[in-house]
Amino acid sequence: MPEDTEKTATGGETRCGFVALVGAPNAGKSTLLNRMAGAKLSIVSPKAQTTRFRTLGIVMRDTAQIVFVDLPGIFKPRRRLDQAMVNAAWSGSQDADLNLLLVDSRIGLTDEIREIIARLKEGKRPVWLVLNKTDLIQRDQLLPLTKAITDLLPVEEVYMVSARSGDGVGGLLDGLARAMPVGPYHYPEDDLTDLPDRLLAAEIVREQVFLQTHEEIPYHATVETESFKTRKDGSIRIDVTIYVSRAGHKAILIGERGQRIREIGMRARKQLEGLLDAPCHLFLNVKERAAWDKETARLRALGLADYG
Repeated sequence: MPEDTEKTATGGETRCGFVALVGAPNAGKSTLLNRMAGAKLSIVSPKAQTTRFRTLGIVMRDTAQIVFVDLPGIFKPRRRLDQAMVNAAWSGSQDADLNLLLVDSRIGLTDEIREIIARLKEGKRPVWLVLNKTDLIQRDQLLPLTKAITDLLPVEEVYMVSARSGDGVGGLLDGLARAMPVGPYHYPEDDLTDLPDRLLAAEIVREQVFLQTHEEIPYHATVETESFKTRKDGSIRIDVTIYVSRAGHKAILIGERGQRIREIGMRARKQLEGLLDAPCHLFLNVKERAAWDKETARLRALGLADYG
C-alpha cells in the first residue's frame, strides 16, 4: 500500500482529488457547485460571466474528498479583467485531476463549446461530459447532443443532470468519489471552501448587484471588503466598497434616496448572517473609479493578478 494512503475511522481507504468545472458562461457551474456542496459557495445569477475567480468547494462523499474548482466561464476576452479570468480558468483546468465539461443542454454544441473542446483536447487531463439543465428539454434530444460532442472529444464518462433540481447530481458525485486518486485528504473534513470570509462577503454583495441592477452595471462594477472585524458581542462588522466605472452607474446603484443600496445591503446581510452564523453589521460604500478593471490592485483583490 502507498505510504500516503490513509484509513478512515471505519477502515476504508481515503481518496482525494481536484475536479475542475469547465464550460461557457452561464452553463450552470456555480449552481452545480452549490448543489453538490449543499451550501452557497459561489454566486449565482441569470447573467453570464458571474464567476470571476477560482472558488474551491470541498465535498465529502463516502471515504472520498472531492475538491471542486469552480472556474470563470471561458469566453472571448475583451478587457484585461476578461483575459485574467480566462487565463485563470485554463490554469485551473490544467492543474486538476479531472475536468468536468459542463454544457447547457438547451443551447447545445455552440462555436464557444467547440473552442473549449479544442483546448481540452490539447491537455492531458481526463474529461467527463456533464449535460446540465436536462429537465428543460426533451429527453430524446440528449443522445444526439452527446454523440455530437463525443465525436469531437474523447470523454471517459457522460452524466445528465439538473443542477437546479438536483436530478442526477447524486450519481455524478458517486462516480467522482470512485474516480478520485487514493491518498490523504487535503482539507479538514468539515471544511466547505477555502474562500476567506472577507472575500465571501464581497461576493455576496456582488451577487446582489447582479440581481438588482440593469444589464450593463454588474460588468462595470467590482466589490471589495475593506474591513472585516468580529466584535466583543460576537457580531461582525463588515465594510464593503463597490467600485463602478461611471458616475451614472453610481447613481443607479444608490437609487432614489438610497433605496437600492439599502436593499442590496439588507439582502446581502441576511445571506451573510446565515453563512457566517453570526449577526452582521454591513456597511456599503459606492465609489466611482474609471478603468478599475485595468488596475493591478483591483485584479489582485479578485485573486487574478497572476493571470492578467
